[in-house]
Amino acid sequence: MKEKPEILLIGTGAIGSFYCGKLHQAGARISAVCRSDYDIVKNRGIQVKSIIGDFNYMPEQVVKKASDYSGRPDYIVVATKVLPEINVPDMIHERVYPGTAIVMLQNGINIEEPVAAAFPDNELISGLAFICVSRTEPGQINHQDYGRLVIGRYPSGISDSVSLFADMLNRSGVTCIIEEDIIAARWKKLIWNAPFNPISVLGGGANTIEMMESEPTLHLARKVMEEVVLLAERTGHPIPENVIQKNLDDTAVMTPYKTSMLLDYEGKRSMEVEAILGNTVRLAEKHNVPIPHIQSLYGLLSLLNKKNLGT
Repeated sequence: MKEKPEILLIGTGAIGSFYCGKLHQAGARISAVCRSDYDIVKNRGIQVKSIIGDFNYMPEQVVKKASDYSGRPDYIVVATKVLPEINVPDMIHERVYPGTAIVMLQNGINIEEPVAAAFPDNELISGLAFICVSRTEPGQINHQDYGRLVIGRYPSGISDSVSLFADMLNRSGVTCIIEEDIIAARWKKLIWNAPFNPISVLGGGANTIEMMESEPTLHLARKVMEEVVLLAERTGHPIPENVIQKNLDDTAVMTPYKTSMLLDYEGKRSMEVEAILGNTVRLAEKHNVPIPHIQSLYGLLSLLNKKNLGT
């Protein structure tokens, strides 16, 4: 690995822009593939307003597609939304070389398999962001609360590439934890995402505090969390039940925050319905596990997503 690893970021949304900015502070060489914000990032770079200190950074190369990037990346960081219309292997295959590690900083459950199958000889690192951060406009990021990142080699284990990635983030002031069972960690993240992302949309644009202060909503969130814990156990990744209460306690003291799914809904963008709910429902059907509350959220949100996009 180079002294200053080369990182190609795919997707300059909130998550990718923030964490790659911190990697830049730790000495990594960052280049970025942009779409709608190409002109702004090319000319002004990325500005981050953060509770741990504001900063700006300019990627070395700003390109419209991965094939335009002229380097040989040590890491490709995929931070796009997980949507049916986004084919990650197609987006990155021209710049995946022997020794390139692919890092997926994305939401959802059971999302890694297509990338792992497409690049069986490359290391795949799965990552989960526990952070309140949003892109307020092109090239502008607002980090409001938290910031911990959990990463691990997919499907399990630890490697030098994982350790170096974590070390760089920790040096930059971001807590990055390595998990040997990253699939179990994904289930733990789903405990929060499965209730609060959909409810924030279906609840008419509710932020975290508004959801927590509604007793019926809080009851629904707990039931969804219990279904996630049950399904995780049935798929071989048991989670301690006290994780439910910890998630609720943490949410109660969180800076009032609009979920990423709500921001997508308000912006008339596709929501990650399949990655967060659809994949969960399909796994439950495969393992014959009843999850009626999640199925209800999935049915309602699928319809709302189509109507919101005018499809």
